[in-house]
Amino acid sequence: MVEIAKVQSTEASNAIEGIVTTNTLIRQLVEEKTTPRNRDEQEIAGYRDVLNLIHENFDAIPITQNYILQLHKILYSHMNNPMAGRTKNVQNYISASYPDGHVETLFTPLAPYETPEALDRICEEYNRVIGNMEVEPLIVIPVFIHDFLCIHPFNDGNGRMSRLLTTLLLYRSGFYVGKYISLEAKIAKNKDLYYNVLRQAQNGWHEGTEDVLPFIKYLLGTVLSAYKDFEDRFALVEVKLPALEIVRRASMEKVGRFTKQDIRELCPSLSVSSIEGALRKLVATGELKREGAGKNICYYRLK
Repeated sequence: MVEIAKVQSTEASNAIEGIVTTNTLIRQLVEEKTTPRNRDEQEIAGYRDVLNLIHENFDAIPITQNYILQLHKILYSHMNNPMAGRTKNVQNYISASYPDGHVETLFTPLAPYETPEALDRICEEYNRVIGNMEVEPLIVIPVFIHDFLCIHPFNDGNGRMSRLLTTLLLYRSGFYVGKYISLEAKIAKNKDLYYNVLRQAQNGWHEGTEDVLPFIKYLLGTVLSAYKDFEDRFALVEVKLPALEIVRRASMEKVGRFTKQDIRELCPSLSVSSIEGALRKLVATGELKREGAGKNICYYRLK
């Protein structure tokens, strides 16, 4: 489950920003079985490195500007980016492009000269509130991430850093579900909703009149959904069953068409060959119907 979640998180968080490669290469990069050959793969490898660091050392990574800058530097460690590990030196904007070609500025983050102090301030405030146990961490974490995105402290990599920091903050507060279920994949599936609630919450941020509640609800919903998925998947591996029965039960969790990869995510204890063999048997007995060919093969239940 951990390895599948790593692959999904790395793939989804980069895909949100338009950074993509093939499924096979994603897995090879995450498993460090190949070296990055182009810019997209270099960025993917950097995300992998930061995610691994968080998985293994979250309790030793304090929430300070210095450590956030170090994580950003690692994010770009496979490429020559002079701004890696440094706050932005040009004004950035959050914009939307429309089909007719015009671009609209939706939000203007802080200016470069304001950024270091603001980053220090949100870290200090977060540490104070968490340290004094003033507010439930699941409320404080989305507020911190929202402020981070409003500051938009880097020339590039703000979205990916925000998702990595979300994982880090959740781990440090004892919420480890992101290790087993990819939060980034859930965000990617509802990318439009993610941007809409963020846009709502940003209104009035400069004046201190923003309503961050939509973003809090969104992130809490994402975490809750991940815990439900974890419960479902754990139920399939909790009892020792033959591969055929595990895949049968996994297929009964799916509504409509599903792929071999969907079943693999639900059955992390099984090898790919075991899943393929079980699917063939279920098709042969008439429990499943198989459609398509090659990469487009999918299944659906007949019973």
